Amino acid sequence: MKAHSGEVGVFVRIRPTANFSPDLIECLPDGQTVNVHQRKDPKKPQDTKRDQLVYWSFRLDGVLRDVSQEEVYARVCQRVVLGALDGYNGTLMCFGQTGAGKTYTMTGSTESYKQRGVIPRALQEVFREVEKRTAHFFSVHLSYLEIYNETLVDLLSSLQSSPRSSPRGMVVTEEPGRGVFIRGLSLHPVHSEEEALNLLFEGGLNQMIGSHALNRNSSRSHSIFTLHIESRSRTLCDDKYVTSKLNLVDLAGSERVGKTGSAGQIFKEAMYINKSLSFLEQAILALADRRRDHVPFRQTKLTHALKDSLGGNCNTVLVANIYGEAAQIEETLSTLRFASRMKCVRTNPAVNECSSPEAQIKKLKKEVKMLKEELSICNKLANRPSSMLSEAQLAEINSQVQRYLAGTLEEISIVSIRQVQAVFAQFKLAVQKPEEKGKSPISQTYNSEKDQSAKTAGTKEWGSVEDGSFEASTASQKNTQRPSSAKTKKSKDKPSQSKRPEEASPVSRKGSESGSEPKLNSVQMAEESLEPDTESADTQSQAPANEPFHLDSTRPKAEAFEDFKVGPGSKINSILKENKSVLLERRSLLRQISEEVNAVKREIDRFTASMQQQRETRGGEGQYVATEEEPGPTSLMQLKELKVLYRQRYQVLREIKAEVNYCQHLVDQCRMRLLTEFENWCEQSFLVSEDVTTDKVLEHCDMYWGGCS
Repeated sequence: MKAHSGEVGVFVRIRPTANFSPDLIECLPDGQTVNVHQRKDPKKPQDTKRDQLVYWSFRLDGVLRDVSQEEVYARVCQRVVLGALDGYNGTLMCFGQTGAGKTYTMTGSTESYKQRGVIPRALQEVFREVEKRTAHFFSVHLSYLEIYNETLVDLLSSLQSSPRSSPRGMVVTEEPGRGVFIRGLSLHPVHSEEEALNLLFEGGLNQMIGSHALNRNSSRSHSIFTLHIESRSRTLCDDKYVTSKLNLVDLAGSERVGKTGSAGQIFKEAMYINKSLSFLEQAILALADRRRDHVPFRQTKLTHALKDSLGGNCNTVLVANIYGEAAQIEETLSTLRFASRMKCVRTNPAVNECSSPEAQIKKLKKEVKMLKEELSICNKLANRPSSMLSEAQLAEINSQVQRYLAGTLEEISIVSIRQVQAVFAQFKLAVQKPEEKGKSPISQTYNSEKDQSAKTAGTKEWGSVEDGSFEASTASQKNTQRPSSAKTKKSKDKPSQSKRPEEASPVSRKGSESGSEPKLNSVQMAEESLEPDTESADTQSQAPANEPFHLDSTRPKAEAFEDFKVGPGSKINSILKENKSVLLERRSLLRQISEEVNAVKREIDRFTASMQQQRETRGGEGQYVATEEEPGPTSLMQLKELKVLYRQRYQVLREIKAEVNYCQHLVDQCRMRLLTEFENWCEQSFLVSEDVTTDKVLEHCDMYWGGCS
């Protein structure tokens, strides 16, 4: 058999016996074929010819009959051990009926040194090779696992140096890149053959052994002795290293209760052994069938622990131990069938090459540095800006965004990802500014605060805007004020026009939280007073009778604003009115949905409080007795339906909030556009005095559209 070919090596070893039946078991001279002849059962009525023989032929990789332990190791296991030192995972399994010689093949006998089994010889081979391969540094660890009645047991947990782990703490785990391993199983470092043999004998003393008719020292559990090998080069400076696992598996023998006479605990153990071996055979059948997509590895802990050994990254060898007696011919046939199916399994052996985390970090840092240098060179060749934007570039991006929003710039040229991020940041600021203005108080409070500040400061204040017409009250002290002082006054009046955070509308504040998950909290909506587009003449009469502010062309600006809304600005004004009407409608719907959500929430709270009260008042700690007052399944179903209804209405509420925020944004945009167009129109049509500023117009328009802000 070729080394690391992916084929599972299968050998059959015949136990020496004085009652060998050459007429039933025939070993051909090629050393690879076993023929089995079996007479038909005379007790079966369908077998009319009682002396007729049934013939089977099994061709394997080798037949081991009357061979020494040394020859068994050389032909079966030596290739796997040397492959483990080169970085290939390896597994050797012994399978067969109880008493067929599996444990003798694996561990040997203590009566003679020549009768050592596979495991002691493998340990000797490993440490001899470690001494020979001076160009590499090897570290070897051992673990010894027992699977007893579907329970994982650490056979080396009795050592004082190893932490004791309970059976419940050990579990078969699988991780990418690491494969299947036993979490909680202790690993013991070994530096010599003597230390490894001591651990082997220590684990053997802890293994479960029983006695029955066929075997006085029968293993009552499956055992897996594992060598973990790690190899690092002493000469090469790279940080790569090679790891491998060598599993030496001694499977418990299959038993027929009628022949072994098992009872009590021995019978229970036999039941678990046969069950795990049956599932192992099912996994082998699934692996041998190429049309099967699923392999039932997780049915037992044995098959799960041997997943990599059966069909993964591993060099696997099976030794089928059989009896040569006529009384055991049925178990012999069963073992040979299992061996022939195992030969159809294919594995994928590969060297397990790993890199240290420190080396990977250094490599990635070096790669990032090189990529940054290449990006910098590409930016220079393409005349693109560097990764960090300067203040001048940020100012230019801000200017481009403002012109794009105003409609004077058709598109913004993008040359880097940093510029995209900066452009989106400016768009975000442009969206947030109208929202902050929209959170200002209602017009009455705004006007009263402005009037009070005007009295204390003695500055010029504008009257309330009614239906587009506005008047100005100008203090006599300010008639002769210079333009420079007017500019100073404007900068002082700006903070008074900004909105205080605590005066924001609750609906506007909750609009930003529409993306959050709905919770069972009452939705509280503040009643907002919305002003219509026009007010009555009585309200206009309440404004102080101030003289209108005249342009230098002797025409009042209020009349000019009315003419602009009817003439050049009629389209924008009509859009503004439509947006305001939609906004009022959405807000009315928002209040309605909020009331529905609150009503459902109150009903849920009532149900919950009633159920909690009944639980608290339930008397005694004895047996539970249902009462008529206790909520039954119908009440629980109603509570569940209410919660579903709450979530649905809350989702609708979130959508309506988003629509209200969007409508408010459209109203603010239309308002700013109308004012901008009016100022441009005034500059082109009239000669505006220096005292008339955009801030004054904005101030009066805030009062005019205060209801929708």
